[in-house]
Amino acid sequence: MARARHEAARPRSVTPSAWALAAAVLVTAVGVGAAAVPDRAARTQSAAPEAAQAPAAFGDRQPRTSRDQSRERLSAQPAAKARRAEPTQQTKPKAVGRKYVTTAIGVRTGPGERFGWLDVLPKHTPVAVTGTRVGPWAEIVRSDRSRWVRAEHLANKRPPSPSTSVSTGISNAPCGSGSAVESGLTSNAIAVHRAVCAHFPQVTSYGGLRSDGYHGEGRALDIMITGSTGDAIAEWVRANGGALGVSEVLWSQRIWTVQRSSEGWRYFSDRGSTTANHYDHVHVTVY
Repeated sequence: MARARHEAARPRSVTPSAWALAAAVLVTAVGVGAAAVPDRAARTQSAAPEAAQAPAAFGDRQPRTSRDQSRERLSAQPAAKARRAEPTQQTKPKAVGRKYVTTAIGVRTGPGERFGWLDVLPKHTPVAVTGTRVGPWAEIVRSDRSRWVRAEHLANKRPPSPSTSVSTGISNAPCGSGSAVESGLTSNAIAVHRAVCAHFPQVTSYGGLRSDGYHGEGRALDIMITGSTGDAIAEWVRANGGALGVSEVLWSQRIWTVQRSSEGWRYFSDRGSTTANHYDHVHVTVY
C-alpha cells in the first residue's frame, strides 16, 4: 500500500513520443499564427487598390464633365468674338470734319504698315476725317469705308497751289520713241512712261516687265539715263507722284517712298554695281 502511494507521488517521466507530439502542436500553432499575419497583410494590400479605385472611378467621371464644359467655353469664344466684330465691320464711319493732303500719301486698310495699301492720294486732296487717331495714323472716310493715312500729312487748310513746273507736262499720249515697253505694265506704270516720255524726250530707252520684284508684277519702270538729267527726272516724278500713282523712286543710291515722304531722299547701302545702285537709271514703282 505504501509502495503504491510512493509510486503515485513520483512524477511520471515524459516519453519521447509525448515530446514529439507537443512539439508538433507548437509548430502547428506557430505556423497558423505566421500564416495569419501574411494573410492580413495580403488583405490589407488587396484592399488598398480597391480603396484607391473607388475615388479614381468617381474622379474619372468628374474630368469628363470639366472637359465638356471647357470645350463649350472654348467653342463659345470665337463666336463671341465674331459677334463683337460684326458691328464694327457693318458700322459706317462717321466723318466729323475735313482736312487736306499736304503731299502724295498712301491709303491703308488699317492703322499700321502691316495693313495693305489701297490707293495714293495726290497733294491737295480733301479728305473726310473721323477724328480717330491710332498712334501716327488718322482715320479717314473713303467710299463710306474706314481708311487710314499718316496724320502728319493732313492739314486743316488747303496747301498753296503747286508751281507750274510741277502741274504741267503730264501727258498720256503714246510715246514718240515707241510703246513696246508698255507690254505687261499696269495702267499707272504706262502713265509714268508716257508722262516722262513727253516731258523728257531725250530719253529713248526704258525697262519694263521682267521676272524680278515689282517688275515681275508690271508695276515698275526703269528710265535709262545718267547725270543731271537723271536728277531732274527723279525730282519731277516725285513732285508728280500723286497724279501718276507713284509709290517709290530709286536713283543715285537713294530711295524715296510715299510712306516716308517726309524724310525725303534716304541713302541705301552699296549694292555692288552702277546699275544695282541706280546710277544709270531712275527706277519708279507704282501702286
